[in-house]
Amino acid sequence: MNGIPIFDIILFAGVAIFLILRLGSVLGKRTGHENPPKAYKDMMDAAKKADEEVEAKENDEVVVPLPSLKERHDREFDEQQLEGPLQESYAKIQAADPTFSPAQFLDGARSAFEWILRAYVEGDRETLRNLLADDVYDNFDKSLSERESLGQRLEEMLVGIDSCEVIEAEMDRSVAKVTVKLKSKQVNVLYNNMDEIVSGDPNKVVDVTDIWTFARDTQSRDPNWSLIATHSPE
Repeated sequence: MNGIPIFDIILFAGVAIFLILRLGSVLGKRTGHENPPKAYKDMMDAAKKADEEVEAKENDEVVVPLPSLKERHDREFDEQQLEGPLQESYAKIQAADPTFSPAQFLDGARSAFEWILRAYVEGDRETLRNLLADDVYDNFDKSLSERESLGQRLEEMLVGIDSCEVIEAEMDRSVAKVTVKLKSKQVNVLYNNMDEIVSGDPNKVVDVTDIWTFARDTQSRDPNWSLIATHSPE
């Protein structure tokens, strides 16, 4: 045979087969699920972390907490009140208690009005004791005792509070006093021990105006206000 001897062909074939097997053992087979080299993986993890930090920073810069509608309303209401007819009185109260807010006070007065009416109807003396000054509590207690001795029952429903406004404010030494006028709609019925109506009409809603004075010692750690007087409009 002319050309390359048969022995050389066999030798070259053997070398080729050896190289193919050797490369296969070193490189392995690519399946598409191989783990990347550690250096490459570390680099990608670092880049991902950096991207997450940048995104978090951008989100922090974009998201700005906004005050609620009530907070904005309270702030605007306070600004109006502190520049109104009671400006001097409010300034004295705030000098003694910088946390005083007319808006928050009126919210508290509305809640106290509801609690006190409910406690009076239910004969809940414990609640009344916590919300009333001593002399006012004594008057409520006397009325409750009289009602109980006669076996009477009071049914009172507060339909709603139409308005609640501050009409007077003052500082008496360290005691802040604020008087509010409350206009509400109520259904009041008093029954005797035979369940007969003594006064009122269960089917009639009446307009009621109350003038209540609340007080708080600004030097006390107790933030609560007490009802110190009740009046009827003249």
